[in-house]
Amino acid sequence: MKTKIIDFINHLLIYDYLLFGGIFVLFILLLVLAIALKNKMGLAIFMVLLAFGVLTAGSVVGYIKLHQYLFKNKIALHEVKALEFTEALLIKGEITNTSKRPFQECTLYAGVHKVSHNRYLDRLYPLLPFKKGSLKLKESIAPGGSASFKLFVEPFRYTKDYNITIKGECR
Repeated sequence: MKTKIIDFINHLLIYDYLLFGGIFVLFILLLVLAIALKNKMGLAIFMVLLAFGVLTAGSVVGYIKLHQYLFKNKIALHEVKALEFTEALLIKGEITNTSKRPFQECTLYAGVHKVSHNRYLDRLYPLLPFKKGSLKLKESIAPGGSASFKLFVEPFRYTKDYNITIKGECR
């Protein structure tokens, strides 16, 4: 856990600092407004709750949306194959940088989920993959450029129908 926090802090951009600083300033302004409205207790309590909501949810949602915007990518799968002599699933594909910034590294997350013929379960299963795999690409990808990848999910023994969901987080 400590290494994840240190890794997160080491990879912050100037945009992240601006986002967190703006959210903190908004938090302080809402608290000052709540203090100014101390005669109207209901509105003051609402402002305090809104301030803490902005501080927590605003930071998380803002960070995710900012990085989705700054580091857009597109993933194309070329081959998905269950290997015969090894209990593994091979996923070959290509990640393309569609943003205006170069990528220094990308982490690809793959999930394998069941397929049922129930429309409600088919919406639920991609959220709950039964097998997961990840791959970290250390090569830099220029804007408009792409890099191929080969990812293994193991052990994989599932013989029925399945689908693959794949997501890339780049920096």
